[in-house]
Amino acid sequence: MSTIRTRAFAGAAAALSLSLLLAACGGGDDTDTADKATKGDVHLEFWSWTEGIQQQVAVWNKAHPETQVKFVNAAGDTVYQKLRAAVTSGNAPCLSKMDGMNLANFAADGLLTDITEVAQPYKSRYTVPAWNSVSPGGATYGIPTGSSPLFTAYRADLFEKYGIKAPTTWDELIAAGKAVQKKDKNVKIFNMAGEDPSTLVDLSWQAGAQWYKVADDHWEIGFTSPEALKAGDIVQQMVDNNLASNASYADPGVFKTWDLGKTILMTTSTWQLPIYDTNFPKSKGKWQLADAPVFDTARPQTSSNFDVTAVLKGCKYPDRAAEFAAWLSSSKESLTALTDPASKSGLFPAVKDVSPYVDKIIPTDMFNGKSDSAEVITTAASRVGDQWQYGPDYAAMYSEMQKQWGKVMKKELTVKDMLTHLQKWVLDDLKNKGVKAVAAS
Repeated sequence: MSTIRTRAFAGAAAALSLSLLLAACGGGDDTDTADKATKGDVHLEFWSWTEGIQQQVAVWNKAHPETQVKFVNAAGDTVYQKLRAAVTSGNAPCLSKMDGMNLANFAADGLLTDITEVAQPYKSRYTVPAWNSVSPGGATYGIPTGSSPLFTAYRADLFEKYGIKAPTTWDELIAAGKAVQKKDKNVKIFNMAGEDPSTLVDLSWQAGAQWYKVADDHWEIGFTSPEALKAGDIVQQMVDNNLASNASYADPGVFKTWDLGKTILMTTSTWQLPIYDTNFPKSKGKWQLADAPVFDTARPQTSSNFDVTAVLKGCKYPDRAAEFAAWLSSSKESLTALTDPASKSGLFPAVKDVSPYVDKIIPTDMFNGKSDSAEVITTAASRVGDQWQYGPDYAAMYSEMQKQWGKVMKKELTVKDMLTHLQKWVLDDLKNKGVKAVAAS
């Protein structure tokens, strides 16, 4: 499940060649500035909407009088439009929270600063997938902030009742779903909302697919690759066999389908755990964590969203901006505070070693204690596939996919047909934008 994480995007890629995407999105002045170490006292503005961040900015400011950061709470549905307008008018902050998909979009539109050189000293602190999220096409435009590696939560009591075990592969999940249906046709193994195609994104990532891939001087587009179609087939089987409920994540009552045992498994992540602890009153203590199902047990991998701190075009002090962003998301001082549930940040680190921060994020009353929840989460963080890239029109593509996804859920369109449509749609869209792209061979 991808509860309450429907991805909303704004804007589309501008007509930039790949060379522009790789080398010059930040503009000449920004690149020149990035090559020089800033001297003297500076002030940076930072937009974010993560709870607990403001307190950490205050901690930084106290310890770093030479680099003072002004925090701006930018919460709201129009934040990305506001950021675009701010860059255009020359009033953009140096730094802003984003997700990996929007960073790729902003980079393609020339709205970010290339900080590849000044960010290099911090690269080794983060996982490869996390660094990929701030480096679309190879150039780096920000610093990773947090990750959301996927794992499984399931109703252990009902799994025992129906005689099934936590699935280790997606084929096993399909088989378990069918077994449950034979005993109670009203109980589903999974949920797929009509407005949220993130299940297909996650499965494609886990299968090793690359919808977008940089190759030499162009993008390769692979929505119809064997790996992508393998992921699509699992979704199709769930649709064809009526194995998934269709609770909308926009419905305040969405939690009931799991709390009341109508849906008995979800793929989930760390930031969602406190939400369940609050909203699953009837089933508290009946859940158990397990590794997410995989496609290849010899090479198990999962997927993750990433939050990032992007450096906007026009930032005069990219070296100081990168230094602050890296401290915020990798220093023990900051992470210890932000991963504390009391901060309400929901942050899970994107650093290589997450072990110091796992135990305290697990709401112990939520789970039955029959498995090592910390080990499950640590394993998930280590299994995120590093092949996934966000292309220059990913946001626009996702909006198009949302339109098609609803038809798939209603059995009006097959997943394969949707992927075939997206393959052509993206190739045409990038061509219209002047971005060189070919179908993956």
